[in-house]
Amino acid sequence: MKTISAHEIKRRGISAVDKDLKDGPVHVIKNNKLKYVVMDEESYSSLVAEQETAYEARLTTALAEVSQGELKSHDSVDDLMAAIDSEE
Repeated sequence: MKTISAHEIKRRGISAVDKDLKDGPVHVIKNNKLKYVVMDEESYSSLVAEQETAYEARLTTALAEVSQGELKSHDSVDDLMAAIDSEE
């Protein structure tokens, strides 16, 4: 992934990243740390759509488990976390 400093964007404007965006998202460095990511609208829309699809799939699976009575209860948060850890 390409990188550019926030100072360079401030100096040159958004045109400073236009060329690099053709190769994908661009990391913006501020105070010597990766701080932001700039991406084109098409990539952003695709990312959001993928997240929505994954959320809908998780929700569909959860609703199916509820309707089939596959609920699990735990006595405490620690018990729940132990159960989650054991599934990995």
